[in-house]
Amino acid sequence: MRIIAVIPARYSSTRLPGKPLLDILGKPMIVRVYEKAREATGLHDVVVATDDLRIKDAVEKAGGKAIMTSHDCESGSDRLLEVAKKISADVYINIQGDEPLLNPKAIDRLCACMQEEKAPVVATLAYPIPEEGAERVSDPNLVKVVFDAEGNALYFSRSPIPYVRDAGTHVTYYAHIGVYAYRKEALERFGALPQSSLEHIEKLEQLRLLQAGIPIRVLVTEAFGPGVDTKEDLDRVRALLAGNDLSESSPKKKISLIVTDVDGVLTDGSLFYGEEG
Repeated sequence: MRIIAVIPARYSSTRLPGKPLLDILGKPMIVRVYEKAREATGLHDVVVATDDLRIKDAVEKAGGKAIMTSHDCESGSDRLLEVAKKISADVYINIQGDEPLLNPKAIDRLCACMQEEKAPVVATLAYPIPEEGAERVSDPNLVKVVFDAEGNALYFSRSPIPYVRDAGTHVTYYAHIGVYAYRKEALERFGALPQSSLEHIEKLEQLRLLQAGIPIRVLVTEAFGPGVDTKEDLDRVRALLAGNDLSESSPKKKISLIVTDVDGVLTDGSLFYGEEG
């Protein structure tokens, strides 16, 4: 089974113009995403799909593969569909071009899932939201998902799902990671479907699949990221790759004082005496 990863990348961005080419510790962001994807052992190939020659040149300069797609593509899925018409594969994995902290092992899980005897036609990723990050559940930019006993998605929403009616009821919320694996026939069917009513309301493409009766398997994995949507996201990614975590949840944020002894290691051996000896 031939599995390829496609990384859609467009130059225009409302909040961060030229986002794929933004520098992250000496490398354009799209190159970092490409290199992370290449670490996944289950992929036969990785290609960047873009509408801008500057992005194509940056990827190829770094030794990667890139293909030009139409300026008329309204979404990453549209670019994925264009690539599927040009490059043959059994499974296409759509990786967001703004995930420089992508976990290759999560991609390998998707690859393995799509090769199982009872493999799904579409699969995606999610992670449990930790209790200390519970305030993020109400964030509409963090998409939540609920799934059945076999791991098939029941619904995706920007609202907190499930709703907790009784105070004190424990619930684990799952955040969706926007990485998808499609069998070729499922991708082609997705491209032929009109926008669905729920997709229009929530502005979530995956709801088009669910409303059409196309199941989506959800694989639970560890969180990775953050993705880069804002300048603050970019600063945090740079800090994380440099070995610093600037997030409010970082243990470093809880440190107000560090006390050590020195024992001569950090001194020049001098002794200083005050007025009282």
